[in-house]
Amino acid sequence: MKKTMIMVAAVMMMSACGFLKNGTSSNTTSTTAAPAATTTTTTTTGTTAAQSAGQGAGNALQALYTQYKADGNKYDYKNMQNILNTVTLVANCEGLKDNYKDKTYLKEFGKGMVASSLGLVTQNNVETVTNSLVDMIKNSETVKNAQTKTTEAVQAATTTAAGYADTAASYANTAAQYAGALSTLLGAFSNK
Repeated sequence: MKKTMIMVAAVMMMSACGFLKNGTSSNTTSTTAAPAATTTTTTTTGTTAAQSAGQGAGNALQALYTQYKADGNKYDYKNMQNILNTVTLVANCEGLKDNYKDKTYLKEFGKGMVASSLGLVTQNNVETVTNSLVDMIKNSETVKNAQTKTTEAVQAATTTAAGYADTAASYANTAAQYAGALSTLLGAFSNK
């Protein structure tokens, strides 16, 4: 059993490792693996970063919502795919913590979410969704610590199964931390 858990953790970490090392430089948009932020070609660096983060958040929200519906309108924070998508969402929303008062950043972040969420986030609900994510991130005092610990764990885990297991545990803790906020947000999509 322990070997199986280590193997599962190792596979999970290998699939997520590229996302954390490359941050917003990945163009992965799959909803079956941890979607990473996508880059866009706009004229200013700030706009590109906000849109890119919004696209990554939109991808992750879409993947989380798809699984939420498949699980009977429940957010299962112990599901491996939900764990990876939650970590991806949190990583893409990290910029909201410092930019939640910047209307330009929020607008560009919202554009990215609308563009990548396959109709889940629309012009009608983008402000509500963005505000929910801002509240989720602002209310978490441990976002930065969790991201730092997770990144360090991934870097240390490149050669050991135990390191992958530790990183998997960090990811699982992140998903559990946001379970309440994500259940509420995903439930709101069901009411539309």
